[in-house]
Amino acid sequence: MSQLKRTPLYDLHVELGARLVPFAGYEMPVQYPLGVKKEHEQTRSACGLFDVSHMGQLLLRGPAPAEALETLVPADIVGLPEGIQRYALFTSEEGGILDDLMVVNAGDHLYLVVNAACQAQDIAHLREHLPEGHEIEVLDRGLLALQGPQASEVMARLCPEACEMVFMQHGHFEIDGIPLWVSRSGYTGEDGFEISVAAEQGEALARRLLVEPEVEAIGLGARDSLRLEAGLCLYGHDIDTTTTPVEGGLIWAIGKPRRHGGERPGGFPGADRILHQVETKDHARKRVGLLGEGRAPVREGAELYDAEGQLIGIVTSGGFGPSVGKPVAMGYVPVAQAELGTTVFAEVRGKRLPMVVSKTPFVAPGYYRGK
Repeated sequence: MSQLKRTPLYDLHVELGARLVPFAGYEMPVQYPLGVKKEHEQTRSACGLFDVSHMGQLLLRGPAPAEALETLVPADIVGLPEGIQRYALFTSEEGGILDDLMVVNAGDHLYLVVNAACQAQDIAHLREHLPEGHEIEVLDRGLLALQGPQASEVMARLCPEACEMVFMQHGHFEIDGIPLWVSRSGYTGEDGFEISVAAEQGEALARRLLVEPEVEAIGLGARDSLRLEAGLCLYGHDIDTTTTPVEGGLIWAIGKPRRHGGERPGGFPGADRILHQVETKDHARKRVGLLGEGRAPVREGAELYDAEGQLIGIVTSGGFGPSVGKPVAMGYVPVAQAELGTTVFAEVRGKRLPMVVSKTPFVAPGYYRGK
């Protein structure tokens, strides 16, 4: 077995009593002594600090970086204003999803954040397919996520300029003389900030944030239940190479200029199939939100059945939603069964539990979009 990597915050996790588990090739904290449920509630009510330094951070440079990246993603990157971040998808020639990522227009270059488990393949994909003259630089930096309704109160004391940003804006700031790249974003459904910091200064920054009374360290367990309640996809689970953006409910990630009739239609891998599905709605299945009753969580891999007992789909993410007070899940069902209010049945330990196709997110988003 290959040696697990450690983030710049590893020693701090040990000191804080984290339970460490293998995740995407790293030793990562799944929870702290507070426990997953309380960590979840802490983030929803106050503020949590997450170590997401396992994510890949890259710079894309060249004569036309936005145009270059558009050859690999269906997002509108050319039209992305400087200092703004956008969600994007690497697509395959078959129209499947190779990874999802964040892209920032950093002026004369792009800053990308990719999933840890896909980092090596994403770098290889970029280097193989980017037009000549473009280069990828792999960064050695920490990445912290400060999330929750009180995240802005914490940042107002430490870095008030960052609080002037709205959701998906990005800028360069300092805390206690530590240079930072900060975006007003996150993956919990709450207001918050993702903070990129030089690896050697990551622990100092984390300690400074944890001193604040609103902030607690939060592990991957609560991060998963928070993003599930927020209806956010986890790559390799809710989306993968077998799902198209349209099937995955991510049609909004296909920029209007990249669609037929737009300024720069197609030109990305799998465009024919994906744009055909956008226009015709000709796809067999769809990702849906599922809301259960009682307390029994419905986990990933549970089979879904219709009222006649026919197998129709599968759960791709699931658990108990502490903020919802019910089991929540996402999964794929045929388009005919994807209407809101449709009841399907998830098989759990030999029993078929009713779940209702429901809107996502399951909780109201707290993203800050300005006053």
